[in-house]
Amino acid sequence: MKIADFLMRYNIRAPQLMWFFGAGTSSASGIKTAKDMIWDFKRRLYCTQQRISLALCSDIGDPVLRSRLQSYFNSITGYPPENDLDEYAFYFGVAFPQESDRRRYLDLIVSSASPSYGHFVLASLLKAGKAKIVWTTNFDRMIEDATTQMLGGTSGLVTASLDGPGIAMEAINEGRWPLIAKIHGDFQSRRLKNTVEELQNQDSQIRYALIEACKRFGLVVIGYSGRDISVMEALKQTVDQDNGFPAGLFWLHHSGDDCLPLVTDLIDYASSKGIDAHIINIETFDELMGDILLQLPDLKAEVESYIKVQPVRISYAPIPDPDGSFPVIRLNALPILSYPTICRRFECNIGGTQEVYKAIKQSEANVIASRRSLGVIAFGSDNEVKKAFDPYHITSFDIHAIDPSRLRYESAEHGMLLDALCRALRHDRPVIVERRGHTYFMAIDIKQLSNTILNKLHTALRTLGGKVPQTNLNWTEAIRIHLQYRLDRLWLLFEPTIMVDKTENDLEHNIAKEFIRNRLVTRYNSMWNQLYDAWTDILTNGQNECEIRTFGISDGIDAVFKISKITAYSMREVVHNYRTTSST
Repeated sequence: MKIADFLMRYNIRAPQLMWFFGAGTSSASGIKTAKDMIWDFKRRLYCTQQRISLALCSDIGDPVLRSRLQSYFNSITGYPPENDLDEYAFYFGVAFPQESDRRRYLDLIVSSASPSYGHFVLASLLKAGKAKIVWTTNFDRMIEDATTQMLGGTSGLVTASLDGPGIAMEAINEGRWPLIAKIHGDFQSRRLKNTVEELQNQDSQIRYALIEACKRFGLVVIGYSGRDISVMEALKQTVDQDNGFPAGLFWLHHSGDDCLPLVTDLIDYASSKGIDAHIINIETFDELMGDILLQLPDLKAEVESYIKVQPVRISYAPIPDPDGSFPVIRLNALPILSYPTICRRFECNIGGTQEVYKAIKQSEANVIASRRSLGVIAFGSDNEVKKAFDPYHITSFDIHAIDPSRLRYESAEHGMLLDALCRALRHDRPVIVERRGHTYFMAIDIKQLSNTILNKLHTALRTLGGKVPQTNLNWTEAIRIHLQYRLDRLWLLFEPTIMVDKTENDLEHNIAKEFIRNRLVTRYNSMWNQLYDAWTDILTNGQNECEIRTFGISDGIDAVFKISKITAYSMREVVHNYRTTSST
């Protein structure tokens, strides 16, 4: 099913649809997904068993490191193969056999997290009665935190966990909403379920409540892989009883990833029983919830208003005099004074974002594009857009206004602006811009070391690149680049680092890691200040306000940005009316 069709159904069926949240819905809050935790368990076990420093295996997203870890565990009898359904529970149990240690581990993961945009949208749905029940396998309290804030307290919220499983069925029978039911407990529960034996023997009362609720409501599943056999069996049992999911079963799945056979089999089986059951490809949790909110303008205004007034501890500070007294803390953020407010929008017969990227690559079109439920959105000349997407039969060609509220999270518009900004920064600067995974790096171009814009960087560091000792790998000074929307404006965040050539050689990989660590560890406040000055000059080409263009075109829609040279900063703490605030 296309996401537009799901949104139409959701808009009319909302009160009859429950939600089922998995770990993917908490990743936007900075909480590890189950897959991330699996690699963390493997890393910890490998390093302790091999007497290797954890610092040498810090980047668990590195495919070379993952390959090395997996090869090690493949050689040990009794360990499950990669992507096995029991992999998460098995490694969690081996890494932390005691429940108290598992609870401490989860506590560390979730304690510093905060609800994302999508959580507040869900909270607004619960408050308005557009959603009544949320089931979750997550240990964190992002849903409860957002809902409590939206409701103004906990009195209207019913929470059922493994410490009180009967509460869920009581609330369903008595119609007490909103209800949040935690299938695996939360991180403070004494009955966490996260090992093979525990997950296979799901609490019978919670399981019974889930099955009974699925007989009365439809279900929307999001951010959940379907790895737990006990949960999937409960959903299948509901289908078997011929009266399950009266408002439908919708499995929202990340575009570009493969669904587990357990999921596709369940949806096919439900469809064969006459249930309105579908798999819908989406990009992110926040993106989907933002799309839902667009169909509910009254709630959209409430959520935007609520989020806007949340940072009450932050106020604007005056630009300080250059006398050395302020700022107390200099921040690695440059204000973007203006950015694109419109882009191209068109409809065509193409799938998700991955297919959009593939079409651009195959056509070699000079265009930036992404997928939304309302169509494909893009920057670039119209001819280049048509070059990439004419084979998919473009049926409409229009303008799309970029809503600032969609820049608060990883939406399609946010990703396009980041792509466009980084592409624009390549022009007229002695740098190379490279994307690795989801991160953009800007590295010094060794062939242009004589460029005068690098003088400050030379003064601070002297050497800007070379060979990593004992390897054939090249290294260069670099920054990571991010975009964030805060205080009603867009910011360019940059983080000085070192970029090294990719390698699949384990020895070279470890030597490079240690080289980077040793080079960064000696950088203290004064040097960081110099680096911020130097990189600010490079980013703005030494101008107080710098305008950059991604394509430099006169037809179509270009992406044009204006960046200020004044970095964000924080003044000392002040007190107003007994409330502590920090000015930024």
